[in-house]
Amino acid sequence: MSLPETSLPKSPIALHKALDKVWGSGKGWQRFSAVNHTVIGKRFMVTALIFFAIGGVLAMLIRAQLATSGTAFVGPEIYNQIFTMHGTVMMFLFAIPMLEGLGIYLLPKMLGARDLAFPRITAFGYWCYLFGGTIIVLSMVFGVAPDSGWFMYTPLSSNVYTPGINADVWLLGVTFVEISAITAAVEITVSILKFRAPGMSLNRMPIFGWYMLVTALMMIVGFPPLILGSILLEVERAFDLPFFDPTRGGDPLLWQHLFWLFGHPEVYIIFLPAAGALSTIIPVFAQRPLIGYRAIIIAIVALAFLSFGLWVHHMFTVGIPHLALAFFSAASAIVAIPTAVQIFAWLATLAHGKPRFDVPMLYIVGFFIVFVLGGLTGVMLAMVPFNWQAHDSYFVVAHLHYVLVGGFVFPMLAAIYYWMPHVTGRQCVHRISVPAFWLIFIGFNLTFFLMHLTGLMGMPRRIYTYPSAFGWDWLNLLSSVGGFLLTMGFALVATDMILQFNFGRQFGRNPWKAGSLEWAMPTKPTSYNFASLPEIDRRADNLDVGRIAPELAAGKGYLGFVREGRMETIGVDMTTGKLEHVALLPNSSYLPLISAILTGGAVLSMLFSLYWLALILAFCVVGSFVVWSQTNVIKPNIGLLDVGRGEKLPPHTEVDGPVSWWANVFALLANGTLFASLLFGTIYNWLVAPNWPPQEIYTPGWLELGATAGFVLAGAIGPLIVRVNRNGGPFIVPMAVLAIVYLVTLALLGIALAAMPDPRGHAHLATTLMLLGYGALHCFIGLVFLLNAAIKIARGYIVHGALLELRIAQLWHVYTAVTGIVAVAMVLLMPYLIGLLERTP
Repeated sequence: MSLPETSLPKSPIALHKALDKVWGSGKGWQRFSAVNHTVIGKRFMVTALIFFAIGGVLAMLIRAQLATSGTAFVGPEIYNQIFTMHGTVMMFLFAIPMLEGLGIYLLPKMLGARDLAFPRITAFGYWCYLFGGTIIVLSMVFGVAPDSGWFMYTPLSSNVYTPGINADVWLLGVTFVEISAITAAVEITVSILKFRAPGMSLNRMPIFGWYMLVTALMMIVGFPPLILGSILLEVERAFDLPFFDPTRGGDPLLWQHLFWLFGHPEVYIIFLPAAGALSTIIPVFAQRPLIGYRAIIIAIVALAFLSFGLWVHHMFTVGIPHLALAFFSAASAIVAIPTAVQIFAWLATLAHGKPRFDVPMLYIVGFFIVFVLGGLTGVMLAMVPFNWQAHDSYFVVAHLHYVLVGGFVFPMLAAIYYWMPHVTGRQCVHRISVPAFWLIFIGFNLTFFLMHLTGLMGMPRRIYTYPSAFGWDWLNLLSSVGGFLLTMGFALVATDMILQFNFGRQFGRNPWKAGSLEWAMPTKPTSYNFASLPEIDRRADNLDVGRIAPELAAGKGYLGFVREGRMETIGVDMTTGKLEHVALLPNSSYLPLISAILTGGAVLSMLFSLYWLALILAFCVVGSFVVWSQTNVIKPNIGLLDVGRGEKLPPHTEVDGPVSWWANVFALLANGTLFASLLFGTIYNWLVAPNWPPQEIYTPGWLELGATAGFVLAGAIGPLIVRVNRNGGPFIVPMAVLAIVYLVTLALLGIALAAMPDPRGHAHLATTLMLLGYGALHCFIGLVFLLNAAIKIARGYIVHGALLELRIAQLWHVYTAVTGIVAVAMVLLMPYLIGLLERTP
């Protein structure tokens, strides 16, 4: 077969060298430019484990303080920082990034691709996570760590009760870290849907892929409410806008709603990837395929939907109406059903197989015991009468740890022992891995099982000391002893990992005799994963890896060559897995690091109230993204490209639905969730908050009507640009018109914002400011899209028929129009809604 436009190596060794030259990350300082998913995935996981160790040290400080009554180990101020940081580090800096890292590392390997859809975005997300986490952790060194609890409830976290920068560190640092989470979620979603091996339809996808797909979609919808809440609270603290101040029309409970709209789905966001690891590992050790593949998929989709209807589960004692209590109580109990489906499928797989025991199976057995106990106490807390008695007691602390440690840490330890040979190319030494398990299992149960009893005996959460009269001493002392046993167990695991990395036994391919694609590559994995890409004709967790591996290594699959030094992988139809296009990926770059540094500078500037500098750096961040786009250009009208095996495909720039278009769709879904949360907050304060109606009402006029007309025009002109380009017309003309429309709309909104009454006076005015500001911000970003496209037109990269850039921008223009119209409509409607309050007796 002739491949004139490719560079064909003469042997597998030559093919390996040619691919590694293109896909490798370099050495020394070049590693800072790495965008390869294997490198970034390992960085995520190692960094998460370091933060886990920090969180563990903080937990030991808590147990040292609570070991006996009246302890003076630390004072109340330091204790508040310690327990706040423990929860923050474990939830935001360990659990979520660890699952992201696992997905980033494994998914392309399991799905038969060479990388994720947006390697530079992956790298940018990692640097944001590292810098944001570092800001949060270093705050302890300077004595300004957050001290209002990892949930940051208002009004405790407001300026009145937390006047320093402690709360700002949490709000800005966590929001910085959440940028990483959202980028990873979008990346993982589109990569699973579009970057799979040819023939891998959705019903052939390995079960881990389904778990990560559902998890990523939950993150896209679940994280924006917290991001909005953090922005509103930071704006309240920085500029005194009263979103949560009940004396000026705000409501502290609005923060709880926004936080738990994120917080309860997060429990399942943490659990599902761990469950995906279990669904992958259990069939390997049971030596039979997973039972209930389709039932598990239905269960995890149902679990995802149900999880978003449970947030009030955490707010039963705040004065919720009884009918709402009944609904959320029932939903909290029902969510146990899809979880039970998965557990019974795993047990059935083990029961109908021939289980062989190794270290990963120890942690799986530990998971079954610990997680089921946590689930049972969760059903207890779902019952309102019991919840009222146990709320804010150590019973809830015990339940939380049984669910999170049982549902995430135990499966993750099983996953570490299962996939560490893949990462290191070496197998573990069992001499200390088994004692490590028993120390962890016994230490955990000794620590947290007894907390159920202290909670039932009345010990409240978040206290730094307690009197000896209540009989809690001996239980707390035993819990502290168990905590130190648990720490010893984790120390042994860390030691075991270091020993395995340096002295573990080397092995041939696929030591576990698994049937998934990640074992059909060399271990340690190469930078490009597969020398050529496979074609799948059955479910991708039951493959003959021994047969597939040498064929792929010899270049007998798709893209078994290097073309013009470009990083290429194959994109497929989302549902059927049929060949669709060749994805041309960007090479290594320092731009993600530079953009993250600029973003971190903007965050630090806001932390120290240097808002002028933060604004300048924010513009620099936007400019850096434009540079990203301009340095990742692909010539138009490339035509069909040879992919091997007699197939030719167009590049991703010349098809209708490539990953970049779908990524914008999912990013706008996250953006829309944030906007919906802002609308929810506006209506919630109007309906529920005290001190309504306000004394001063914002009355919109011709400025808002003019802005509405601008949004309507933007929604019409955006699609027009694409149509004119497709028909060969002068598409630069509607682009110029749209730029003028955006500028005029921005000017109208700016005048309206400048002329409005002082937004510090009432929550009504503050939410009006945010609604109009949201529309103005999106107009500005629309101008950035137009500027980026204009530069590419001038450089000859957008011509007639080259629609991808314009179609991506079209999505933004239409979204801006729709949300802008809705935002202005809400502002126009508010005087009428306030009038209803005035007429209500």
